[in-house]
Formats: sequence, C-alpha cells, structure tokens
Amino acid sequence: DGSYRQNRLNLTTLLVQPISAVLAKKLVSLPEDTVQKDRCIPLQMPATGKKIISLNIQSVTTYKAISNVIGYLKGTLFPDRYIIIGSHHNSLNTYGGQEWASSTAIITAFIQALMLKVKRGWRPDRTIVFCSWGGTSFGNIGSYEWAEDLKRVLQRNVVAYVSLHNPVRGNSTLHPVASPSLQQLAAESQSFNCVEKAKCPGSNVSSVQIQGDSDYFINHLGVPATQFSYEDIRTSENSSFLSEALFPVHTTKTEELDPSFSLHETIAKLTGQVTLQIANEPVLPFNALDIALEVQNNLKGNFCDEVVVPQLLAVASRLRDTAELFQSDEMRPANDPKERPPIRVRMLNDVLQSLEKSFLVHRAPPGLYRNILYRLDERTSQFSVLLEALEHCKLHQSNETIQAALSEVLNSINSAQVYFKAGLDVFETALAGKK
Repeated sequence: DGSYRQNRLNLTTLLVQPISAVLAKKLVSLPEDTVQKDRCIPLQMPATGKKIISLNIQSVTTYKAISNVIGYLKGTLFPDRYIIIGSHHNSLNTYGGQEWASSTAIITAFIQALMLKVKRGWRPDRTIVFCSWGGTSFGNIGSYEWAEDLKRVLQRNVVAYVSLHNPVRGNSTLHPVASPSLQQLAAESQSFNCVEKAKCPGSNVSSVQIQGDSDYFINHLGVPATQFSYEDIRTSENSSFLSEALFPVHTTKTEELDPSFSLHETIAKLTGQVTLQIANEPVLPFNALDIALEVQNNLKGNFCDEVVVPQLLAVASRLRDTAELFQSDEMRPANDPKERPPIRVRMLNDVLQSLEKSFLVHRAPPGLYRNILYRLDERTSQFSVLLEALEHCKLHQSNETIQAALSEVLNSINSAQVYFKAGLDVFETALAGKK
C-alpha cells in the first residue's frame, strides 16, 4: 500500500490475449485439405490480401491479496547470515494445478525433519529461512515484492538461495542447476545421496537460467543459488524461457510421475544436505576458482574469433590466477574452527558471500538473466549476452550492440578480479600484523 507500482521495471507493457487453436484456424482461414491429423501444420496468414482482426477484450483490473508464508530457524553462531529455501503455493485458492504440490510437500517434510533435530537440542550455525511464495505464476510477485521491501537487509545477509520450484516435473533425469561457486557442492551432494544410479548421472551440474522465484535473488542480489529437479529428457533439452506459456496436452499427475514418492525423497535429501552444509560449515563451501573457470569456458566457442578481444581473454586469465591464489592452501587451511581466529573466519566468509555479485549487468537483453554467469539453455556454453549481441550485429549490420555487450562482460570480469585481489590484500595485511 502506498507504493506507485506502475513504473516498476518488472512490469511488462506487452498484453497477451490467449486464444484457442480452433479460433486461430478460423482467423487465418487455413484450408481444410491441408490439415493432417497425424502431424502439426504451421499456421500461416493467407498469401494474398491483408486481414484486419479486431479483438474485443473485456477484462476488469482488480487488486488481489497475495500472501507469502515465511518462517525461520535462527542460527547460533551467525544468526545474521541467511540461507533461504524457496517453494511456492497456489495463490488463488484453487487446486486445479499440481505443479506447486511437489515443492510444498518437500519443504514441509524438510521442516518436519529439522524440527525433530531441534527438539533434541540442535541448532544451525546460520539462520535458515523457509519461504512459500504466492503469485509465482503471475511473474514471481510474492518473492519480488518481499525481497524489494527487505532489499538492503538481504543484500547484506543472504548467503545462498535453494530453490524448490516444481522439483518433480518428470521422472527420467535428475537435473541439478547451481551457480558456479556452488557447482562443486551440488555435485558432491548428488553423488552422496543418489540411490538410483541410472537416474543420477555423474557430475552434470550446470549454470542455466532456472524458473521461479529464485529470479530476484540471482539477478538483483547476486546470491549463489542451486536447484535439484527431476525432468523428462525431452523437456530438459528445450529452453525454459516460455515454459509458463506452454499448455501440455496431458498434465501428468504426481501419483503417476512418482507413485512411491522416491523422487520426492531424493530431492528432499539433496536439498537438505546442501542447505545444512551451507548453514553449518565454518567456512562457506563456495568455490572461487570455479567462477574463474566458468568465465574462461564462456569465452570459448564459435564466436570467439569474431568478438572476443585479447583484452577480454587477458582479464579472464588474471581472474583465474587470482582465484587460484584465493583457493590455495595458505588461504584455505583445514576447515577446523580451532585453527582459525573467529575474526578471520568472518572476514573470509564475507569475501566468499559476495563472489558472484560482480557479474550483475545493468541491463540484459529480453529473456536473458542480468547475472551473466547463467546461460540461456543447455545447448550453449558461451555468455548469452555476447551471443545475443552477435545475432543483433548480423541482423542490423551494426557493431554498437556488440561493443556494449563486450564492455559489460569486460567490466564484470575485471570487477571480480579486483574484488578477489582486494580480499587477498586484506588477508595478507592481517597476517603481517599478526606476525
């Protein structure tokens, strides 16, 4: 209440009215003899003449209350550092869809398991925040508004976001997604917990754009994020950019996808192990070198010879050198609190917590993440912003867009290198003072 929402950047000016395929067929006057029942025929406007189509839309704009359910388990050693676990629920009090049921079931089971430990006197070192978001299907409204209200606190305190958005959407393939700094932790958790080896391949963790309420935390706060989900191979190979607009012919019920709930149990164990490791390890289990390696991998590919300037490769190489020093034995001794002064642990965690914030660009092309460490889909292994700019360059015969994208990527990599170097300088100064 009281906020002027119309100028919010996340609101679209593109209004879309869904229509049926039957109506579309009438509008484009598709001849009956071209329709074949055994395959799809692309609908096309008639080659001759123009047709004016008028839609009379009688929608009524109203305000609806959207509720989030937030709970937390306060940490003992670092209560001001938060690990957020996010699921979502149906906002309109209707139970026609089931895509939210899996996430609700898993987060509820995880909370129940933790409460059994709490009753025996256990507490996490860092605070765990449980969030069930409302308004997800309308553009992640619940998570966006909640995070906007608490933005300053969250920027300072959130260390990771663990997503449970639609975790069982198929039953053939386990599909782990993680920020570069969390990929190693996600891979290790996957190998420890996987019972059905056929459905749990080796370390196949990737950083691709994921759906749901993790968007704000990844793209506005630069928070490391991870998500485990089961998918069908055929759907995981496709881009999920327009997934919310697709209407499958047959929506598989949860009872058919996972009758014994073994897949749900696996997701709960994976999510739980990752969450507890981040919450309890004295030093955050984030990997700086993996970020540098991801950056170098994103500069390889078909577009390298055309757009990647030597300066970009040189900065990426310096980033890797600095990250290797940061991950060295001198910087990361045995993970034993007794070997580390508490102030040194806190300083190191503060540096690790903000590793990925350097890669938030001011503006990203439509459909692409502001966090450039995430790729659009599994088929690409390069920076999406550079690929998009290259396509624009070919289409418009202008290199202005490609230069702007190169500048964004160069500044991000350079910023990360400076950040790592500043962290090293702080620790070297502290060690010199101690000696």
